Amino acid sequence: MLKKLLSVSGFTLLSRITGFGRDILMAWILGKGLLSDAFLVAFLFPNYFRAIFGEGTINPAFLPRYAALRARGEEAGAARFANMVFSWQMAAQIVMLIAAMAAMPLIVAGIVPGFTDAQRVMAASLARIAFPYLILTVVAVQLSAMLNAVEKFWAAAAWSNLLNLSMIAALLAWRWFPNAAYAAAWGVTAGGVAQLVFMLWAGSREGLWLKLVWPRWTGEMKEFFKAYGAVTFGAASVVIAPLVDFFIASYLESGSRTALYYADRINQLPLGVLGIALGTVLLPAMSTRLAKGDKAGSDTQQNKSAALTLLLTLPFAVVFLVIPGTIMRAIFAHGAFDSDAANLAALALAAYGVGLPAMALVRIVASTFYARHDTATPVRATVIAIACNIALKFLFVWGFGLGVAGVALGTALGAWINVGILTLLGRTRLLLAIESIFVKALVPALLAALAAGAGAYGGVMLMSGLIPSGGDMPALAAAILLSVIAYGAVVLVTRKALPLERT
Repeated sequence: MLKKLLSVSGFTLLSRITGFGRDILMAWILGKGLLSDAFLVAFLFPNYFRAIFGEGTINPAFLPRYAALRARGEEAGAARFANMVFSWQMAAQIVMLIAAMAAMPLIVAGIVPGFTDAQRVMAASLARIAFPYLILTVVAVQLSAMLNAVEKFWAAAAWSNLLNLSMIAALLAWRWFPNAAYAAAWGVTAGGVAQLVFMLWAGSREGLWLKLVWPRWTGEMKEFFKAYGAVTFGAASVVIAPLVDFFIASYLESGSRTALYYADRINQLPLGVLGIALGTVLLPAMSTRLAKGDKAGSDTQQNKSAALTLLLTLPFAVVFLVIPGTIMRAIFAHGAFDSDAANLAALALAAYGVGLPAMALVRIVASTFYARHDTATPVRATVIAIACNIALKFLFVWGFGLGVAGVALGTALGAWINVGILTLLGRTRLLLAIESIFVKALVPALLAALAAGAGAYGGVMLMSGLIPSGGDMPALAAAILLSVIAYGAVVLVTRKALPLERT
C-alpha cells in the first residue's frame, strides 16, 4: 500500500507544484477583481462538470465493475464493458456541450447574480472557450480508471500536469490575447488536448484502448447506469456547494471568490497529494480482494489507509490553523495580488484546515460501499452533508458575519458530517471494521500533528525575532523546516505503532 501511495503521491505532488506555479502566475497577472473573478467563474464549468461526469462518477461506478471482471479473468468482457460505457459517455457529452454553449450567458447569470453586467459578459465569453475541455477529458478520465484497475497508477496521477503547464504557457503569452483572462481560458482548452494525447499513449503501453461502438441498452448497462445515476446525483450535490460559494461570494467584497480559490488551492495540496492518492490506491485494492472473497484483506487495507490518512493530513490541518497568514502572504502576495488579498485568503485557509482530515477520510470510508458496488449509500450521506454544508454557510456568513471564513468553515464541517454518517452506516451494517492497526496509530498521528504545528509557529516567531523586517518568505521557510523536523522526530519515535511498511 505505501509503495503504491508513493508512486501516486509523487506524480500528484508534481501536479500540485505545477499547479502552484500556475496559481502564483495567475495571482501575479490577474490579481483580484474583474479579470480574476470572471475567469474563476469560467474555470468553474470544466472543473465542476468534470467532478460530476469525470473521476467523481467513473471511479465509483465503473472501476469496481471493470476491476471485478478482470479479476475473474474476463478480459474480453471487461473491454466490451469499457467501450460501451465510453460510447454512452461521448453521446451525453456532445449533447451537454451544445446545450451549455448555447445557454452560457443564462447559466452565468444564475450562478453569480451579484456580478456586474461587464463581469457576467466576460465570464460567459471565457466559459465558452474553456468548456470544451470537458469533452476532451472523457477518454483521459476513463483510461485513468482502467489503468488504476490494473494497478498502473502513475499516468493517472501525472496527466493533470499538462493542464497546468498549458495554462502557464498561455499566461506567459497573455499579450497575444485580448487580455490575460482570455489567455488563461485558451490555456485550459489546450491543456485538454495535451491530456487526451498523453492518456492515449499511456493506455496503449498497457494494451488498453477505448473504441466507439453503437450505444446499446443491455442488462449490464442498466446496472451500470443505475450506479452511475446515483453517483452522478451525489457528485452533482457536491458541486452545488461550491456553486453556493460563488453565489455568496458575489455579494461579499470584491475579490472574495478569488480569496476562496487560492485558499482552497493550498488546502488541496495535502488533500490531493496524500488524501486523494490513498483513496485512488484503496478502491481497486478493496474491489479486487472482495471479488476474490478476501474480506479480511480488504478490511486491513482500509484500516491502513485510514491510519495513513490521519498521519499525513492532520499536520497540515494544524499548520493551516497556526500560520495561515504567513503561508498565503509568502506564496501569493506578489504583483497584483497584495497583502490585503492574501490576508483575506488566510481567513479561509484556517477554516478549510478544520475539515482537511475529513475531506481525505471521506474517500476512505466511502470505499466501504463503492467496493461492494453500493453507490446509493454514499450518495445519501453526501446529500445530507451538503445540505448541512449549505445551511452552515448561510448561518456563518449572514448570521455571524464571518465572510469568506464562514464559507470555508461550512465546507469543513460538512466534510466531517459526511464522514460521521458513512462511518455510522458502515458500522451498523457490519461492513466497516475498525482494527487495532488503526486505533494504535491515532495517538502518534495526533502527537505528530501537534509537533508540526508547534514547529511551524516556532519557525515564524524565530524569524520575526532574528529578522524583524525580513518578510514572510524566510518565516515560511523556517516554519517548514522546523515543522518537518518536529513531525519527523515524533514519527521516528512512534514508528512501531504506525503502518509504514512498504507493501
